[in-house]
Amino acid sequence: MKKVVWGVLSTAKIGWEKVMPAMLKSSHCELRAIASRSLDKGRKLADEFGIPRAYGSYEELLADPEIEAIYNPLPNHEHVPLTLAAARAGKHVLCEKPVALTAQEAAQLREVGDKVHIMEAFMVRFHPQWISVRERVRAGELGELRSIHSYFSYFNNDANNIRNQADLGGGALYDIGCYPIVTARFLFGCEPLRVIALIDRDPLFQTDRMVSAMLDFGKGRRLDFTVSTQCVPYQRVQVCGSKKRIEIQIPFNAPLGGSSQVLTDDGSRLDLGSTTSETIAPCDMYTLQIDAFSQAVRGAIPLPYGVEDAILNMRVIDALFASEKTGAWVNV
Repeated sequence: MKKVVWGVLSTAKIGWEKVMPAMLKSSHCELRAIASRSLDKGRKLADEFGIPRAYGSYEELLADPEIEAIYNPLPNHEHVPLTLAAARAGKHVLCEKPVALTAQEAAQLREVGDKVHIMEAFMVRFHPQWISVRERVRAGELGELRSIHSYFSYFNNDANNIRNQADLGGGALYDIGCYPIVTARFLFGCEPLRVIALIDRDPLFQTDRMVSAMLDFGKGRRLDFTVSTQCVPYQRVQVCGSKKRIEIQIPFNAPLGGSSQVLTDDGSRLDLGSTTSETIAPCDMYTLQIDAFSQAVRGAIPLPYGVEDAILNMRVIDALFASEKTGAWVNV
């Protein structure tokens, strides 16, 4: 397959720390250009990663006729405007999560969703540990899937960090709460019917620093999750069925290039003596995501997740914020 020619919008940390190294490892991607509002920053990263071209504006990158696909890791409030601009320029777009600040804003992408490929960058959906767990759920190994419990936290009280700036789309739900939501949809294979949330906001930043929520997927199935931007770093996912339980030990930030552990327990011993461990081979989930999107651009595979999927995830986030205001269940 001919490699897809990529460009990166901005010098955002997630780009140079995780995604650009993954792009360089991909056999389906050629990273040819990077754009920054500061040409010096763009050139510095281009030199560091061996990228041939650096542009001092996003418009210059989008005007480059050789660029076929764009990776958009801009701050959350710029996801939709720049994704639209890229798509209107004929570029396919892999956009960082959350794809928008509301489902209504995400729906603007429908305008271009049938002209180019647009996918929200949830790399976890390409990690073998998640794919393996979903296959085991579908095969009935856990019995009936009843409950998923997720916890995801880190500590960041830096006022200058965009995750703590409400007007730029900061806060726990946008930044990490989207992961328990998307992975529960991934495992249950359906959409939640209603949600309820308890949200604590930072008194200075006014961002949601802790969110606890329950999502009702119908037929007795539910997701319970807590996420926080001001707690000790920790993450776990428990996937509980009527016969067995699966624990994903590092569910969201699985070590890049390292192995992962998935535990299975039939509950016959409460001291975890009935637990077995499966080692998932080393991989880079960001490279797997880039591979899949590039293959979709070439028509080798269908686009795994598109605009409608992104809108559905944003509808859940909208409902959780609405529940914060009402203190009650909100239909999705």
